Amino acid sequence: MTDLPLTVAPEVADARAKGAPIVALESTIITHGMPYPQNLETARRVEAEVRASGAVPATIAVMAGRIHIGLTEAELDALAKASGVMKLSRADLAACLAAGRTGATTVAATMIAARLAGIAVFATGGIGGVHRGAETSFDISADLRELSETPVTVVAAGAKAILDLPKTLEVLETFGVPVIAYGQDSFPAFWSRDSGLAAPLRMDTADEIAAAHLIRGRLGLPGGQLVANPIPEAAEIPRAVIVPVIEKALAEAGAQGIAAKEVTPFLLSRIFELTDGRSLDANIALVMNNARLGAAIAAGIAAAT
Repeated sequence: MTDLPLTVAPEVADARAKGAPIVALESTIITHGMPYPQNLETARRVEAEVRASGAVPATIAVMAGRIHIGLTEAELDALAKASGVMKLSRADLAACLAAGRTGATTVAATMIAARLAGIAVFATGGIGGVHRGAETSFDISADLRELSETPVTVVAAGAKAILDLPKTLEVLETFGVPVIAYGQDSFPAFWSRDSGLAAPLRMDTADEIAAAHLIRGRLGLPGGQLVANPIPEAAEIPRAVIVPVIEKALAEAGAQGIAAKEVTPFLLSRIFELTDGRSLDANIALVMNNARLGAAIAAGIAAAT
């Protein structure tokens, strides 16, 4: 640990020393998800939700050539106001550190940093996956391979609904990643509780998910778990409403020649406009919901170790 470029926030260091539950949080929602000051307010709300649920939040970001495991109030504020922030996945992490730049971590990079810091649980919004048309573009998120290699339990509201969800599940199956729907048999679709696809696994308690995480470690199985936590009913946008919006945004992206890393930001922005902001409200609600479940799973792991 001493040779790693890690800066651990005092709150996180204290929790780690005591064996208290910790939940990792990504930082791209702060730098690439919404404007200031809403990004800062949302980040603080998510951290508060983790604390209220009995765990310690560890928002992860790269600042001045160091991986920060947990951010102080001043650091969180600085990140929320920063410009030119790199969006980091596995491929970009080392380069950002070497250059001494500021970077926000995606699902894959947050998993890597969480593992380095000994954090077992990570709560996010939705994972990346197989993009529409991947059979010709080969556009598949690094998140899927990271889930197969890095032993962190990731709590998300499924994969982002703009993706090809059947192919995403197929790739996760090929990689041997457990996909666990929480409290239901269907795989959720981010803004909607039901994608129309069956989830490979179902678990109904946080302690059961925590036990599965620990057993995987004892068996020596590589990789983590994806916990697909459906958005609360009151906040969801039903499939019948959101699917036509997604299709319209996808068609516009194709017509404008938008590709690669620019696809997801464009689609999320356009869906926000087409839903009059309802998609962002749902996004915030599902992140809060995932923070609560993540804290419960982290507590279960801490109690059993």
